[in-house]
Amino acid sequence: MGYKVDRKESLSFHHLIVPRRDCKLFGLGEGYLYWNGAILRQNTSHDYLNLIESKDYELFLTITSEMVDENVKGYLDMQNIRYIDDCLTYFEREHCSDRGKKGKLLIKEEYTRRMIK
Repeated sequence: MGYKVDRKESLSFHHLIVPRRDCKLFGLGEGYLYWNGAILRQNTSHDYLNLIESKDYELFLTITSEMVDENVKGYLDMQNIRYIDDCLTYFEREHCSDRGKKGKLLIKEEYTRRMIK
């Protein structure tokens, strides 16, 4: 999604096609299969994508589609990454003042620090 990875311990698996909650139902175990996921950075891209899912499901599906496309290609494509960045920039414009239940901004500063600019 355009975020710098500084430690492998900060990485997490995001299920793209079959959500983790449904993997066993479809006989996929925990679903940690390359075609079903993206390796994201916990506390930034992974949490941010989950926030987008809860606020703008269509945009979430668009971003997910770009990541699935990269899996099909078998490499990180700058065109996909730039499009994802455009989607994130759109989300930031639309939801820049949204706040959570405790009054904190939903879009954390670290979510906006991507390598693509």
